[in-house]
Amino acid sequence: MNRLSTPAATSFSTPWGTHDLTRFPEDPREQLRAWDAADEYLLRHLAGEGDSAQGAATDLDGRAVVVLGDRWGALTTALADHRPTGIGDSHLALRATAANLARRGAAPDAVRLLSTRDTPPGRIDVLLVRVPKSLALLEDQLHRLAPAMHPGTVVIGTGMVTEIHTSTLRLFERILGPTRTSLAVRKARLIFCAPDPALDPGPSPWPRSYALPGDIGPASGRTVTNHAGTFCAEHLDIGTRFLLGHLPTAAPGDRVVDLGCGNGVVGTAAALAAPGARLLFVDESHQAVASAEATFRANLGPDAPAEFRTADALSAEAVEPGSVDLVLNNPPFHSHQATTDATAWRMFTGARRALRPGGELWVVGNRHLGYHVKLRRLFGNCELVAGNPKFVVLRAVRR
Repeated sequence: MNRLSTPAATSFSTPWGTHDLTRFPEDPREQLRAWDAADEYLLRHLAGEGDSAQGAATDLDGRAVVVLGDRWGALTTALADHRPTGIGDSHLALRATAANLARRGAAPDAVRLLSTRDTPPGRIDVLLVRVPKSLALLEDQLHRLAPAMHPGTVVIGTGMVTEIHTSTLRLFERILGPTRTSLAVRKARLIFCAPDPALDPGPSPWPRSYALPGDIGPASGRTVTNHAGTFCAEHLDIGTRFLLGHLPTAAPGDRVVDLGCGNGVVGTAAALAAPGARLLFVDESHQAVASAEATFRANLGPDAPAEFRTADALSAEAVEPGSVDLVLNNPPFHSHQATTDATAWRMFTGARRALRPGGELWVVGNRHLGYHVKLRRLFGNCELVAGNPKFVVLRAVRR
């Protein structure tokens, strides 16, 4: 079957045509769509349809259009004829956008895709914002994009009602200018903001740093750097803390992966405990990988050997099979608003592929998630290393 016509794709009808969209990685069993009512609402407004538009379409022709935070490429794909620039933190979202553009038949140079760490465009005439889960990420990105805006820039945000709060609106207003919202339609809402060049929001407060507790092993008292949107950017999360208390010590020369590295605390602790180990930090968030690199360099120096990659778990693009001795993992169990074990499963299968025979995967997770069942099914073994009423640390060996 042609991968660009997988059963996972769903048809998304827009004023700019109907497009088959899918998430990434593509999975025929995927039940979640690559678009929602918030995407629909924004596109209908741009086309001059619906009550919020009051019959006036937004002129996109020849204008510098930027789409920030497109979840799976629905907005960018629909507007591909206007040659937008897409900016996102998620590697998976950017890959999905590229795949959906290819499925649509868009020219390779029709859309420019940037990460949140790339240099932003120098001019923005229309900014379309898919409101992210992280208010900190929104804050940082608005600061980064504000210099490219002018009084005539059209700024429209979109999200589900549960994703847009008073604090969200205050952020737009404080950094860009006067802000208002639309009525809710199918539990989605729009945000309208008029940039004010006279406004001085000051510098972005990101990245931020904090000192680790003094009782967590080799990383005790060390400094952690967090770029906006990184998980637990203000303090050490309790799952990671539990893993740090039971961290294995790698042998000199071992290749160790901090999988889903976040701010890199786990991998940095492993490197401090075993100076001869070779570290690889992997996350699907560009902000997280930048945080991990900053944390590692601050504690081990600018010349310490380590690799930093933005990728989908430990897929073939991230690391060659059979090349890893130890994988350390604290998997997430949320994807946007959905609770799911799909990410953990991809991490576990990718770890098994990457490990050499005898290599080990160490996982910390909430006790109730039952990761031991999945690990036994995948590896044929799973050992409980440590546990408390909330968390377990599990060890699986590649036979």
